[in-house]
Amino acid sequence: MTETAPRIDAHHHLWRLADRAGQWPPPALAAIHRDFTLDDLAPLLAAAGIDGTVLVQTLEDEAETAAMLALAARAPVIRGVVGWTDLTAPDAPEKIARLARDPHLKGLRPMLQDHPDDAWIADPALAPAIDAMVAHGLAFDALVRPRQLGSLLTFALRHPDLRIVVDHGAKPEIGAGGTPGWREAMAALAARPNVWCKLSGLLTEAGEGGTEAVRPYAEAILDLFGPARVLWGSDWPVLNLAGAYGDWLDACRALVPPAHHDAVFGGNAVSFYRLGRA
Repeated sequence: MTETAPRIDAHHHLWRLADRAGQWPPPALAAIHRDFTLDDLAPLLAAAGIDGTVLVQTLEDEAETAAMLALAARAPVIRGVVGWTDLTAPDAPEKIARLARDPHLKGLRPMLQDHPDDAWIADPALAPAIDAMVAHGLAFDALVRPRQLGSLLTFALRHPDLRIVVDHGAKPEIGAGGTPGWREAMAALAARPNVWCKLSGLLTEAGEGGTEAVRPYAEAILDLFGPARVLWGSDWPVLNLAGAYGDWLDACRALVPPAHHDAVFGGNAVSFYRLGRA
């Protein structure tokens, strides 16, 4: 099959350690404890034939979101930005409206995976902020772990008009032998037409098992969500903890049937994030 859709990396980060005092990653993670700029990423994108990217937040900090949007404005390869704002703030709807004026902002992502309250996302008090996201056409990146999938389902049911994507397949504990109930919880989410999933981040969870350990999880994601609701992402530079950019892309291309490459490796990201609607 001839591949014609743009090739999109639907999930990567950039950071400067000077902006991250006291924040992850710690010095012990030497492979990623340094600055990562677009200049570092550009040759990897070129070698992999990637046409555009989605830059995703890493800090609960609106200053980082502003910096990402400023970078996207001068770097055409960044097709969209997933930023952050406090969804519980009394003025959250106004802040979301202001952020959404920037055409590069495509979504928002709260830092759910380490939130002390696993049920936080199911709080009805979030409704004004989420309604504002829907009104302004923004998507929701769900950075969750398996223990939070039940609350995410409640959230997805409450907001059927919100486009939601599960980052990194919800980070199942692949290297530890898997997370009991992960597939069932993901199946319940996949039954909701407004929920998508990223084929990203799994290699970092695989430990010494590598790509072969990832295979059954990737196959489950493709089976549950179907080829029209799965987006490929590198999760670079976090990926550097487990492997190389090109190797991860090649592994995923081998896992995804060729007939679905246009969708999974680009078309679905364009649709989900509305990347053609600047």
